[in-house]
Amino acid sequence: MDREGWFSATPETISRYHAERCACDLVIDGFAGVGGNTIQLAFTCERVIAIDMDPRKLDLLMHNARIYGVADRIECLLQDFCTFLRNNHVAADVIFLSPPWGGPSYLSQGSVSLHELPPENWATLLRRALEVTPNVCLFAPRNINTEELTRVRPGEH
Repeated sequence: MDREGWFSATPETISRYHAERCACDLVIDGFAGVGGNTIQLAFTCERVIAIDMDPRKLDLLMHNARIYGVADRIECLLQDFCTFLRNNHVAADVIFLSPPWGGPSYLSQGSVSLHELPPENWATLLRRALEVTPNVCLFAPRNINTEELTRVRPGEH
């Protein structure tokens, strides 16, 4: 695991909880990183498409997946999640999103807006994901603006 992976990977008990609720045939992990969520999803799903923009992270993900014995269920794609959605017509059962939160500074904010989080407007990410499937699992900071979340609808840009 790299330095960023140590503080950005989802704790295994939480990623296992997510994976149990996302059990399906095909799940897309839009921000795979070093594979904490991807690996647990591979235990509960037939196939996982793991997307990340960092080739080193995808190498670490596959290394970790081999250790857990689930590498054969994971397909890694080196690209941006939004670009993937624009250029591919995949019939995914579930899309799992745990985008970067922008570091620990989010903790000092009262409420985090969907429009302020990297890599781009999270409302746009959610809309694009909802155009593929109604089954989107978003792992977000605890202080996310939930009112904004309830207003996100597919197709509204």
